[in-house]
Amino acid sequence: MNFRLIPVALFLYCGVASAASVSKLVSGPTVAEQYLLSAANVERAQRGLQPLHWDRALYEAASYHAERMAERESISHRYVGEPELMARGQQAGARFSVISENVAEAPSAVMIQDAWMNSEKHRENLLDPRVDSIGIRVIGRGDHLYAVEDFDRSVTSMSLEEQEVAVGQLLQLRSSVTILPTTADARRTCSMETGYAGERRPWFVMRYTADDLTKIPTMLEERLATGNYNAAVVGACPAEGEHNFTAYSIAVLLYR
Repeated sequence: MNFRLIPVALFLYCGVASAASVSKLVSGPTVAEQYLLSAANVERAQRGLQPLHWDRALYEAASYHAERMAERESISHRYVGEPELMARGQQAGARFSVISENVAEAPSAVMIQDAWMNSEKHRENLLDPRVDSIGIRVIGRGDHLYAVEDFDRSVTSMSLEEQEVAVGQLLQLRSSVTILPTTADARRTCSMETGYAGERRPWFVMRYTADDLTKIPTMLEERLATGNYNAAVVGACPAEGEHNFTAYSIAVLLYR
């Protein structure tokens, strides 16, 4: 079997993303790309994992790199002068808390998929339970196909107000606390490492960073379950850290 392949996986929480375009993209997945998407989801389904959803930004990121590989008739995760995977995903408009990539060169898509599934690191990327999105680009050059498969755990773009409303709704579902309007002090508290802003002293402050606002930390759940608090304020602030990644930064202030 004549093929080459390299996997890479990266993950962290925090950051923001911006948009960029990739030239000469086709309007939809090719037959080879559709096969690799279907094959990946069949493998995941057999193991009880959620299917991967096609993501346009990841497709653009994969396309940019696949073009570089086909031009050079080689495989690599990064060429001189090219952004690394995290930056490439960000520039294509992806917002993520986990990102990973498989690349390969082989005569057919079937051989590429077989090679990935028979390589431990590539298989781990394909079957990673954390990721939910995928973009695949396959470019033919001579008798070979050059394939890039990008995965990520997508993070929805939300304003600070939307984040605060989402967390407030969760708090109401899990307790009887009254959700008070967000204040500038609550947002400042979110950005502080310790303590709180403003004159009113909260009885408990929980700061946390997450890529998913459909759940709250276990410690906060336990605090609410005591029934010792009757009011809460939610403050959101821009997440700090590695700016190639995306996360929400939240503070919940509980009062008696």
